[in-house]
Amino acid sequence: MQYVPPPHVTQHWQLSKPSATGRRGMVVAQAKGAAEAGVAVLDAGGNAMDAAVATALALAAHEPWNSGLGGIGFALVHRAGQPRAKVVDFGPRAPAATDPKRYKLTGRMTTDLFAWPEVENDINIHGPLSVAVPASVAGYEYIHRQWGRLPLADVIAPAIALARRGLPQDWYTALKVVTSASAIRLYPHTAAVYLPGGLPPAPPYQGKPGFFRQGNLPETLDRLGRAGLRDFYEGEIAVSVAADIKALGGVLSLEDLRNCQVRTWEAEQVGWRGRTLQLTGGLTAAPTLKRVLEGMADAPYSGKTPSAEWYCTLARVMKAAYAERLAGLGESEPLSAESCTTHLTACDAEGNTVAVTTTLMSSFGSRVLLPQSGVLLNNGMMWFDPRPGVPNWIAPGKRALCNMLPIILAENGRPFIAGGASGGRRILASVFQLMTFIADFGMDVDTAAHHPRIDVSSADGASADARLPAAVLDALAADGSLQVVEHNAVPINFACPSVIVQSADGTRTGISDAASPWSGAVAQA
Repeated sequence: MQYVPPPHVTQHWQLSKPSATGRRGMVVAQAKGAAEAGVAVLDAGGNAMDAAVATALALAAHEPWNSGLGGIGFALVHRAGQPRAKVVDFGPRAPAATDPKRYKLTGRMTTDLFAWPEVENDINIHGPLSVAVPASVAGYEYIHRQWGRLPLADVIAPAIALARRGLPQDWYTALKVVTSASAIRLYPHTAAVYLPGGLPPAPPYQGKPGFFRQGNLPETLDRLGRAGLRDFYEGEIAVSVAADIKALGGVLSLEDLRNCQVRTWEAEQVGWRGRTLQLTGGLTAAPTLKRVLEGMADAPYSGKTPSAEWYCTLARVMKAAYAERLAGLGESEPLSAESCTTHLTACDAEGNTVAVTTTLMSSFGSRVLLPQSGVLLNNGMMWFDPRPGVPNWIAPGKRALCNMLPIILAENGRPFIAGGASGGRRILASVFQLMTFIADFGMDVDTAAHHPRIDVSSADGASADARLPAAVLDALAADGSLQVVEHNAVPINFACPSVIVQSADGTRTGISDAASPWSGAVAQA
């Protein structure tokens, strides 16, 4: 007998994620423990802005591969009764002393995770020269100072408690460490925390997993709670960050930190099928989403689920949008990079709504954990194209093009859908599909979150969830290059979106992506 093995399937199960429903506040995050921290702040009398900041700070202790004090991001803040959301930009900027000549090309393309011109020794991907100015704490400080209700000590208290408890030593932590271990081991202090004895922190064979300490992060969070979040840029913590990065050979300076300020503006508003979509604009995925909206305006929206024709239209529109994006905004971006961003969404009983996307860029960012502060720094320099002369080239103080896409879809001036996703280039496709499944096909939140999606992250082809109907897969394959994949925790073939829907009757429902094992939505009782 001649036997041809069928395609390997990783998951012989059907995953589902519970939603949360309530009529007061709610937080959705990629680590449920962080969402619970945000709801605790709501219960203590805080508003959605307090809850969002508390959740983001908690994620620094609970999800170090995705975000943290050393990251960057964007937020949309729609205050109750206001006609439009505010954008808070704490995105990536190169240090002032960045020297483009140091990022020498080898003449090859990278052969590991990045479809990108290779730089000698990958110094733009990991290590001290991969670090962009960490602006996340500046973003959180601005949101809390402008619109928060509770004292900072109360808002940061859950993050301090989580940091003192330690990072869960379970299978997911082990898996995340393993996938980045080859780079983590190059940096002694990071390896001491995440590769004790040279090996990932393995979970126990049975019983409950323990927890382990992330360097001096608890002390740093405690210091920020007492001295204020600007201490990260102007105080003792700033001095320690600059000193550590200098000792490691980096160029991020105390002056870079002192000059780190957020930018704010009114959200860009785009009409979409009778509602108003609020976007960040700027160097995010928002301009590309606008092109997708234009192309999908006449797509077939009949029925309760998308048709094969609808999916084919979306694939064509997204290919064209990416061709324009990569030619105009930046000639290339990391195509298959292991982008490990996080997204959180929060609302309160009054209707204040916040959508925050924040990231270290790659998993564990630069892989540089600072000895004095326990801060894990981003590798935002990887967002720049290392080829001289292209639009997104490396330059001192320059802002980089990124894929973040927090959204708020408003109805009659009030937030209806708020959400976003992690997942690099895959963010745009997932955010648009989840939004349109709910807003235009009328799916309930649970159905929409579990409905299979496609992804288009370049101008050359598409991928599709193997759970889609055969008629859809056949039509997509006939229309162009198609890869049929599973929706897994690893490999991550689709973005991980989350959403809160606020109905006209006051009901709030939130959910996160089923393939993200730690994520969860939490509603106030």
